[in-house]
Amino acid sequence: MQRLALFDLDNTLIDLDAAFRAWAQEFVDTRGLGPAAVADLIALGSRHPHRDAFFGRVRESFELDDAAADLWGEYRKRMPYLVRCRPEVLDGLAALRAARWKVAIVTNGTADNQLGKIRQTRLENAVDAYAVSGIEGIRKPEQRLFEIASRRCGLSLDMGGWMVGDNLVADIAGGQTVGLRTIWIDRGTWPGQEHEADHVVTDVAQAIEILLAH
Repeated sequence: MQRLALFDLDNTLIDLDAAFRAWAQEFVDTRGLGPAAVADLIALGSRHPHRDAFFGRVRESFELDDAAADLWGEYRKRMPYLVRCRPEVLDGLAALRAARWKVAIVTNGTADNQLGKIRQTRLENAVDAYAVSGIEGIRKPEQRLFEIASRRCGLSLDMGGWMVGDNLVADIAGGQTVGLRTIWIDRGTWPGQEHEADHVVTDVAQAIEILLAH
């Protein structure tokens, strides 16, 4: 099997949940919504993970005059400055590449939001390539997004590789469909869900250690 490692972005290489909590606190403080509104925003976010729908709910719940599209646009501009990629994760990616692995990011999301995150966290220089659904017009678990990432690494999925991510459908099932071995990052958000991931970890650094051992 060739040394190809594809990684999801949100809640895999970066902690999107922590960034969302930071955004919620900023949003509440800026608009004077009161301390209880932070928990309300986080609860809304968990029920409506698609942000375009989420901001429609935010507008209704807090009786805001802003258009949902404007709130969504402001969020996309701000989030790249709130997400973090831990130094040990960047070091792990560097170790993979030093060991002659090809490394790429395969992520769903809008172009401006995801590219901003990749650039602000220095991941742009820590990987060989990336494929963003908002740029390519296709989303995981569709096969072509994985193919684009591997091709940009100069490799073909026909020779295998690995997919690492937290989403059992987009990342794990999607990766397996294209013939990749998989490592699932279990964040406790899929209770009781059956899966066939090759490995289960709780942190991407553990996933990198598994890859380096192969």
